[in-house]
Amino acid sequence: MQKIPLTVLGADMLKQELQQLKSVARPSVIEAIAEARSHGDLSENAEYEAAKERQGFIEGRIAEIEHKLSLAHIIDPKEIHAEGKVVFGSTVTLQDLDNEEEVVYQIVGEDEADIKQRKISVGSPIARALIGKEEGDVAEVQAPGGVREYEIVQVQYL
Repeated sequence: MQKIPLTVLGADMLKQELQQLKSVARPSVIEAIAEARSHGDLSENAEYEAAKERQGFIEGRIAEIEHKLSLAHIIDPKEIHAEGKVVFGSTVTLQDLDNEEEVVYQIVGEDEADIKQRKISVGSPIARALIGKEEGDVAEVQAPGGVREYEIVQVQYL
């Protein structure tokens, strides 16, 4: 089985979601199904169908999260000793060589990627171009508008 890389924060977020689904969402949908059943004929009961559909979604998500956590390889970026190389969990400051703008990204697992928080998936084109490089190196990234070049200004393990 292939391990799923997660940062400590990403694993915590999944555990919290799992806890919420099991302790709040699951009991709530069970209650909704019981309420809908009390209304009689289930063949024409839209509330019952909606509740059963929601239950299916919740149970599927619980199974998915439990599976991911069972395969998780949790990495604490603070404990990485990569001698300045870009690796999973590292925070990288880049300078776009076309427009001189600087941007900071953390390379994280697929489930924790959020571009608004400057967290990019380890499988994204930019992360794949950065992995293994060091400060001062230039990474070429195949973007929809063509090849972009970024200089790695700083690599941190926060």
